[in-house]
Amino acid sequence: MHAHGSAAAADAGPPPQRTVAPCVLDGGPGPAARLGLVLLSTDQATEQAFRAMAPDDVTWFTARLANRNPTTTANLRLMADGLTGATALLPEDAGLGCVAYGCTSGIVALGEAAVFGRIQAARLGVPCTAPITGALAAFARLGVRRVALLTPYIEEVDRAMAGYLMARGITVTAMASFDLESDSDMARVPPDDICRAGLDLGRAAQADALFVSCTALRAWPAIEPLERALGRPVVTSHQALLWHALRLAGHDRPIDGHGRLLRL
Repeated sequence: MHAHGSAAAADAGPPPQRTVAPCVLDGGPGPAARLGLVLLSTDQATEQAFRAMAPDDVTWFTARLANRNPTTTANLRLMADGLTGATALLPEDAGLGCVAYGCTSGIVALGEAAVFGRIQAARLGVPCTAPITGALAAFARLGVRRVALLTPYIEEVDRAMAGYLMARGITVTAMASFDLESDSDMARVPPDDICRAGLDLGRAAQADALFVSCTALRAWPAIEPLERALGRPVVTSHQALLWHALRLAGHDRPIDGHGRLLRL
């Protein structure tokens, strides 16, 4: 068998002559904006959310950051040491307009200065954002001062999130949570359940907007139905992250179909 194979290879002769095909290099993928995403190793939703909401002329590159369940303040703080290394894995020559850290509660646990300082240690001069940073910018743009807060978190993370918002001038008028410990369970909450919980909370709360916090939640299909039913803006972690990252990268064209914020 082996000898027969060797004879067949010898009979095949030399390989064909190689030619060089002409090409003219263009600007590469994502001509309007290129984003870097630093996502948790446990994240199952953010890339899907960006595919659903981002325009075709935008692209993003993803690096993963080690994270462990359950989602507690202590575990969220453990991510700090890996941030610079994860950011360094993003392509150096991609011309990134923004690096976005994809964890809402992680910023609350670590603080913006700690997170963005570690990101910029690998990508000096590139603007940074995160879901809570984008949400605060969104509230300012929408004129929102009072929010109803819907999360999947356990109580200690909820209290930290509410305290973070209130320390920055946003009154949390009511809170509800799915009370889950792991990102994998959070990603399994159906959008219909998010919509129902958002309606119950939003109708009962005296708030300017509903904020659905956490990049583990598949909340983007619920934004438009909730805004129609509540008559108020709905801001979610993915939506705020995308909106703010695009604005920092210089992309300011409106995006339809995913809430009031992305149309601004």
